[in-house]
Amino acid sequence: MQNLKEQIRPSADLRNHYNEISKQCREEKEAVIITVNGRGDTVSLGYEEYLRMKARIELLEILAEAEEDVNAGRVVPMEDTFSSLRAILKEKKSG
Repeated sequence: MQNLKEQIRPSADLRNHYNEISKQCREEKEAVIITVNGRGDTVSLGYEEYLRMKARIELLEILAEAEEDVNAGRVVPMEDTFSSLRAILKEKKSG
């Protein structure tokens, strides 16, 4: 898994050096942590990195739900699942 580099900058930099921060996020794929009074306040990411991160989080949520289903015994044999899918696909084709 890719490590996201981070840089910490004060909020004044966001106002005074927006283009530089934007380029840093987009081209160098760095997260820029904006501080207010020395404390983390906001994180800026390039749009592509945001989409990748969002996709990874959604996949992790699906995997967590699947693991919960397995642990709770909400499973069926794989052959039953494929049989059901085949039946649904056949029905859609003929319908």
